[in-house]
Amino acid sequence: MNAKIIIVSAIATGMFAAPAIANHANEGAVTGAAGGAVTGAIIGGPVGAAIGGAAGLVAGAVIAPPPRHVVTYVRQQPMPAQTFMVRERIAVGRPLPRNVVLTPIPENPAYAYAVINQQRVIVDPKTYTVVQVVQ
Repeated sequence: MNAKIIIVSAIATGMFAAPAIANHANEGAVTGAAGGAVTGAIIGGPVGAAIGGAAGLVAGAVIAPPPRHVVTYVRQQPMPAQTFMVRERIAVGRPLPRNVVLTPIPENPAYAYAVINQQRVIVDPKTYTVVQVVQ
């Protein structure tokens, strides 16, 4: 009985999330769904895979790559005087430590950037989550 409730919940979550995700169809959504399904399968078997896939799909779609003009702006900025060294792995979807000072992007306040371990990263300033590592 509990398995049926969980499966129905996973299906309902997918149905409600699908329209929002369709607007953000990108590699992040695919990666999020696949990662969530694998994690869910490890933890909870087939039911866990269904729930993990739906949750991962939603989480993956939230981290959309920034617009091209934001990336160009960050690349063109001179290296700031204040850079940060952190031990944690810097990757898309992972939060930065809160002591990192972010520089806002004037044309698009939904993004900010910082230089971490001599590498520029674009960040969601509300959550400190890395959105893109600039190459």
